Amino acid sequence: MLKSQDVVLLLKFLANSDCLKWSQAEIARNLCISVSEVNAGIKRLIAARLLLLVEPSLGKLLYVHKRRESPIQIEPLYQPILNTCEDFLISGVKYFFPVKLGEVTSGIATSYSAPVLKEYIAKGSDPIPVWPYAEGKQRGMSLEPLYSSVPKSVSLFPDPAFYDLLCLIDVLRQGRVREITFATQTLKERINP
Repeated sequence: MLKSQDVVLLLKFLANSDCLKWSQAEIARNLCISVSEVNAGIKRLIAARLLLLVEPSLGKLLYVHKRRESPIQIEPLYQPILNTCEDFLISGVKYFFPVKLGEVTSGIATSYSAPVLKEYIAKGSDPIPVWPYAEGKQRGMSLEPLYSSVPKSVSLFPDPAFYDLLCLIDVLRQGRVREITFATQTLKERINP
């Protein structure tokens, strides 16, 4: 069964093809989660048929360089299965990880108030949705992120494409019909151009 951090990991893979070449330790550092969570998440994503192992072995491959006596560890490569990811994110995430709104707080803008949708969707007079985060610059209604490390991750390791995907998923989890329609179209364009 998938966990919320697995969806965050999948979105990182979808947003940044370079991270498919990163070590699990680099991915963990960028997502502010442990290496064991990344490792277990990758295994669950493979089992759910959302991620494909490109290297022939699930474990690290050992390569002995001619000039070195000690082996070099090579991380396996992973590839998201785009059509399956698109179906899962658009149709499944809102049911498996429903949104929880809280009180007004400081945080990072998400959902329809994020830059990816801000110019297309009028926010009205209601407080904007934000991920609670002490160092956040916006104030609004707290919206529980997919995983607790998300606000810290997007703050410490800026990755606009990753942030946009997270916000589009929050629209699917929480938005109204017009917002969901626009977010679905944008998500499809970003995932499977």
